[in-house]
Amino acid sequence: MTSEKKVNVGLVQMRCSEDKAVNMATALSRIESLAAQGAQIICLQELFLSRYFAATEDHACFRLASPVPGPDTEPLQASAAKHKVVLVASVFEKRAHGLYHNTAAVIDADGRMMGIYRKSHIPDDPGYYEKFYFAPGDTGYRVFKTRYASIGVLICWDQWYPEAARITSLMGAEILFYPTAIGWDVTASDETNSEQFDAWRTIQRGHAIANGVHVVAVNRTGQEGGQSFWGGSFVANPFGKLLYEAAHDEEALPVVTLDLASSDRYRTLWPFLRDRRIDTYSPMTARYLD
Repeated sequence: MTSEKKVNVGLVQMRCSEDKAVNMATALSRIESLAAQGAQIICLQELFLSRYFAATEDHACFRLASPVPGPDTEPLQASAAKHKVVLVASVFEKRAHGLYHNTAAVIDADGRMMGIYRKSHIPDDPGYYEKFYFAPGDTGYRVFKTRYASIGVLICWDQWYPEAARITSLMGAEILFYPTAIGWDVTASDETNSEQFDAWRTIQRGHAIANGVHVVAVNRTGQEGGQSFWGGSFVANPFGKLLYEAAHDEEALPVVTLDLASSDRYRTLWPFLRDRRIDTYSPMTARYLD
């Protein structure tokens, strides 16, 4: 019988203001609260230090970026060390003059910066003009062996790509974290909005099932311009069962206990990794099979 390996994950689903200092103070307060509830790994939503600026193309927004590590991560490192928690924090990274990334910093429970993951898939859609701001990530997919678990981190638009989840899982991730900023167009119909949310949740539950890992998706909430961010942060077990799901229009601070050892049971009962035909997958590297 497989022994248990429990870890408590905390999610920060919050509204954001125009003021970076206020957002940082809010995030630090939320981290403290979750740590007091027993959280060991805490994930913040995508670009939590600002409103979602990529809704428009505005050169002034580049002033929101900072080097990593730097002033946007140093308070988080201090908080991680103080509360003995692992933090996953998505920030706007200024790598060099004219070179910016959407970056997740992973901070271990002693405050040490373990490393970064730069968002690989960059969208360019109405309301999500991220190619204006972010260069594609060049870190490759990464797994971080933190104090409490080996975690993989992917960011928002990455969550639609099964390849990213598969590779990160094959690298040994026990949990996939997805810091996210996604919402509804306020002019869209209820039917369209419902369909989009269901697709977002379903594909990530599919990643959990296909790879036999827990998935943690952390989204923002609140209305910003023409977007109503849909919240709905959730945790799925290695067979896609929802262990927790937040409301759409409220802030949320849940702590969810995961049994990481359950991956072995699910992967044994449904041996998708065993039966992969890796000798047949080379066409996947083509853009399209004409």
